[in-house]
Amino acid sequence: MSERQDGSARATVLSVLLLLVTVVWGWTFPVVKDAVAGYGVVAFLATRFAMAAVVLAPLGLRRATRGSWRTGAGIGLVLVAAYLLQTFGIRYTSATNSGLITGLFVVFAPLWNRLLFGVRTDRIFAGAIAVSVLGLGLLTGAGAGLPTLGDGLTLGCAILFGLHIALLDRYSREYDPWALVLAQVTVTAVVLGIAWPLSEPLTAPSGAVWGALLLTGLAATAGGFTIQTAAQRHLPAVRVAVILTMEPVFATFFGRALAGDRLGALQLAGGALMVVALLVANIHGARIARAATP
Repeated sequence: MSERQDGSARATVLSVLLLLVTVVWGWTFPVVKDAVAGYGVVAFLATRFAMAAVVLAPLGLRRATRGSWRTGAGIGLVLVAAYLLQTFGIRYTSATNSGLITGLFVVFAPLWNRLLFGVRTDRIFAGAIAVSVLGLGLLTGAGAGLPTLGDGLTLGCAILFGLHIALLDRYSREYDPWALVLAQVTVTAVVLGIAWPLSEPLTAPSGAVWGALLLTGLAATAGGFTIQTAAQRHLPAVRVAVILTMEPVFATFFGRALAGDRLGALQLAGGALMVVALLVANIHGARIARAATP
């Protein structure tokens, strides 16, 4: 296989893996909503990230450097704020709304990339973003009521998740993905662990909450962020952002299947537009990869 074909195949595999991550992340919205209804938000997040750190430690510690710890710590602080806003927000809005509004990171990621690093967005990718936002608007706006406190908190998390994608786009190529993810989740776990007794009682999770912790801590956090960090070593941030817009589509599906949320015709059309944007972004991204490889 030529270097060009190898690069294109690798990008395709990473895109598929990232898409599978969005399935897991979409699944977590109704699961987390049920879990934090009867358990503390900070307690849940601290335990979730501590579990992820323990799982990642055997591989990450061997590859870690001072630089990966320093950079990962900074990115981890962004995750702390993003997840606090998202998880408190989901208490006051539906699982579907939380997933859909979180999907607005597709807008903020290229904006952060432009603001912080001067990265311009390709026209076709920009068009895919516009179609994604239109689809997201149909999903969130059709049949929806007035915005709630939870919607506002979740919008803040979308802004920060966009920043997270932009930071990984800038720094993921400089460090081993296992080491960088370990630093992120460890710092997040430590900060939340310190905040836990200051904000909520130190109580053990119930059996049902443990199930949510296993899903979010192992699959969504340890597995999901490792795949995202590895993918951003080879895929541009805007392509990653468009792939991740499938997260709200799956959040909508699981919100309907597990939480009883219902969608109208316009909301279904919005989901279809987001799928089209995903396909366009990935086809265009593959062409760019082939053209850039000698």
